[in-house]
Amino acid sequence: MKDLYNHITPVQAIAPVLVLDATVPAAVEVDLVNFNSAVISVNCGAKAAGDTGTITIALTHADDDGTGASGDYADVAAKDVQGATPATGVVFTLAAAAVAAAIYKIGYIGGKRFVKLTTAEAGSNATGTIIGVTVIKSHGLDVPAI
Repeated sequence: MKDLYNHITPVQAIAPVLVLDATVPAAVEVDLVNFNSAVISVNCGAKAAGDTGTITIALTHADDDGTGASGDYADVAAKDVQGATPATGVVFTLAAAAVAAAIYKIGYIGGKRFVKLTTAEAGSNATGTIIGVTVIKSHGLDVPAI
């Protein structure tokens, strides 16, 4: 077996939270300094049959988080991600009603230091869906990853 443990660093971007009508978690920034790639793991609970609204997660990236010279986040482009085709930065959409619980993954291979995840909700999601997001940083400049 190969060693994966020493080559990744997981970051809890969004703790499991119930996303429902007009209730979404705040946008979260993740610093990818000293890492060359990341996987965004979206862990979703089951979506109720009566919840016909949409839940999305947008991914933007920037060279700076705003504490320095710039901080302008831009939508990721198709060349920056794997496993999703972004539309205005949206890399994950949970649109249908009665969706079973699942884990989804999106790879980030863009060249920016910071990524930001923004959750949005629209339509009828009265029951809500539990969503948690973990960013797994990889291809670090130092091994073991800390």
